[in-house]
Amino acid sequence: MRTIARWEPFRGVTTLQDQINRLFNETFDRSGEDSSLSAWAPAVDIYETENELAVKADLPDVNPKDLDIRVENNILTIRGERKFEKKVNEENYLRVERSYGSFARSFTLANTVNTDAIKAEYQNGVLTLRIPKREEAKPKQIKVNVSAPAVVAAAASGS
Repeated sequence: MRTIARWEPFRGVTTLQDQINRLFNETFDRSGEDSSLSAWAPAVDIYETENELAVKADLPDVNPKDLDIRVENNILTIRGERKFEKKVNEENYLRVERSYGSFARSFTLANTVNTDAIKAEYQNGVLTLRIPKREEAKPKQIKVNVSAPAVVAAAASGS
């Protein structure tokens, strides 16, 4: 008696994809001794309040003296470098996963901010930039005057 085998046209596709991924990962992992010292881009959060724009960048182990923050043509650029610590002998490392080296992040700023009044703070490995909005860009609340309707005003006067 013969067993009926179900035909699945995509059965081998996932294994082929896995093999291709493994091939690329192995190739790039062995691309050089300094592969763990590759370029990196720090994570950045940007949020807006009523009065300012705030930029927070995660920069652990970056010396604030190694930071270069500039605004040119309404483009904010944060540059710096996280240096690989040479205090420990390289043979003693079991794993190096953090990225090291130079980085640069650039962001386009709206014309509504005052780039001349940017304040920068560096605390606990987080760079915080506070960029105030121009006075004309801040929201203004407009008070609405409500007048009494003519019918109600006439009834109130006793006519």
